[in-house]
Order: sequence, then structure tokens, then C-alpha cells
Amino acid sequence: MKRPTIADLAQASGVSIATVNRILGGTGAVRAETIERVQNAAEEIGFYGRGVIEDRRQRLLPNYRFGFLLQQSSRELYRLFGSKITEAAARRQHEKVVAVVDFVDVLEPQNIADRLEALGKRCDAVAVIAGDHPLIGQTIQSLKERGKPVVAYITDQSARDRAGFVGTDNWKLGRTAAWFLAQTTPMPGRIAVFIGNHRYQCQDVSDASFRSYMREHARHLQVDDSRPTHEEPQEAYRIVSQLLSELDDLRGIFIVGGGISGVLRALREAPVEKRDKVRVVCRDIGPETRKGLTEGLIMAALCHPLDQISDELIATMIAALEHRDSTTILQRVVPFETITPESV
Repeated sequence: MKRPTIADLAQASGVSIATVNRILGGTGAVRAETIERVQNAAEEIGFYGRGVIEDRRQRLLPNYRFGFLLQQSSRELYRLFGSKITEAAARRQHEKVVAVVDFVDVLEPQNIADRLEALGKRCDAVAVIAGDHPLIGQTIQSLKERGKPVVAYITDQSARDRAGFVGTDNWKLGRTAAWFLAQTTPMPGRIAVFIGNHRYQCQDVSDASFRSYMREHARHLQVDDSRPTHEEPQEAYRIVSQLLSELDDLRGIFIVGGGISGVLRALREAPVEKRDKVRVVCRDIGPETRKGLTEGLIMAALCHPLDQISDELIATMIAALEHRDSTTILQRVVPFETITPESV
């Protein structure tokens, strides 16, 4: 077959021969959308200069440097969040996104605010997972005033100057957790709720909606006051071990925050006759949760779909930059996944 010519490519892509020559020669201004159209046509007809066209397209892509302030580098779940964010940045086809993933191990509000400030200095926009606190809100305001939008990730912030929120519907999540426990626990008894920190809006809302459902539909179950674990597995282990040793009517555990590895450790050490009476529902899935599901220790994990939500986060940060002068707070709510032992 005759090798496609520049004229053939121009005709296939609906542009002039001069435009194709400018793209191939790297001279003159050509819109990115036009280059992409010519590139697609080149692929279709088998044009010889596809590599040159792709190189020109890549050089014209907008470049972004985005910062992501996550928590607790020691936790596998947050490391998984970070790796999924990096993958989402690499998937962008119409922009070049460099993902700067940072972790905060000391969860004091002032330390988080300082680290957020430092990351904002190096990046075009920042996403943050953190408890809601005025010190963090002040930093969000300061960064906005300098044209650096901040997007709350997983858990929202009350700061009016945040650019957006990307997460799941935590009201529905809490009520879904309650539905699982109520439907599988016909006998009267007590339900323990573990929360990492009430300043995490995602946890506080889930806790409230969990109780709302139980009041409406499961009056035979007594929901105890929330027990803070401060996201520490050892503290969760201590509390569950104590509950299992002292109570005969513990029927369920809802883990709103961290500490799942400690909960599972306590359950594994408990007598089978006590362990089998307790139903466990938790949030999100890392290696420890996956193992607990396969062992039958966890009834359900209500999870952020990490590929989808990471893509939404990058897209929201780009939109926040494009509309940085707007007062609109971008809300991206991604449906959570329900994972059971049979779906692992």
C-alpha cells in the first residue's frame, strides 16, 4: 500500500496541510485540541510521523505539581492511598501531573497546618486528609489568598475557603453499617463503636447516622458511647480485649476510624464461643482488613473505591485551579463499595 502523505493526514483530520506542517516542524502555534485530532487521524491511517506528533502534543500539555498531605506513613491504608494517587496522576492524558505525596505522623493540628503550608509553597494545589481544626482552616485560607487551592480529601473541612471536597457519602455509610449489624443480630445485646477522632468529619457523621438507624430499626441493640482509639491499633486491641473479657452480650463492633489490626488481633485471641457472637463492620480495605474478611472475622468493609476516587481528586484539583477565583466549593461524592467475605 502507498504510504500516507501529509496531504492524506490533513484530509483525514480535517485541517490544512500548513497546519500539519507546523505540527511536524514544531514551528508556529497550534492548539492542543488540533494536535490531538491530527494525532488520532495519524493513528487511523498509519501515518509515519506519529512519534513526532505525540512529542509535540506532550510538549504543549499543561503542567501541574500537586501536593497530597496524608496521614501516618506507618499505616498500610494511607500508603495505599498515596500509591493510588500517584497512579491517577500518571493516567492523565490531557495534562502532565506530578504528584508530591507527603505523610504526617505527628497528628497535632499545628504540625499538620505547618506541613500543609510547606507543601503549598512547593505545589500549585494541595489535597489534605486531616481532622477539622481552626489552625488548619487558617492555613487553607492563607493558601487560597496566594492562589493555592486546597481540596479536602476523604474527610471534609469546615473552612469556608477550601476549594472542594472529594469523598464518599458518610451519612449513607454509617446507616449501611447499622443495617448490616441489625439484620444479622436478632438477639438483644450491645454494640461497640470505635472512632479515631471526633474531629474527622467523615467519622463523626458516620457515627451519628449509625446511631440514627439503630434508634429507628434496632431498639433491641444498645449502642455504647463511642470509644476513641486515636487511630492506634494497640489502643483498639486493649479496648476489644477488655470488652470480650467483661461482657457476655457484646454483639457487634462498628469501626468508624483506624485500629482494625488491633481489633482483629483481640478477636483472634478470644475464645471461639465469644468471638462467634460478635459481628464486625469496618471502613476501607487494606491487607489487614482483607485478611480479616477471608477469616470471617469481618462481616463487611465499606470502602472508598480508590482508583475512581483518586481520579476524581486529580480532576477536582485541576478544576479548582481553573476556577480559583470562584467562590463555589466543588463537591465530588463517590459511592462507596461494599466488600464481604464472599466478594474478596
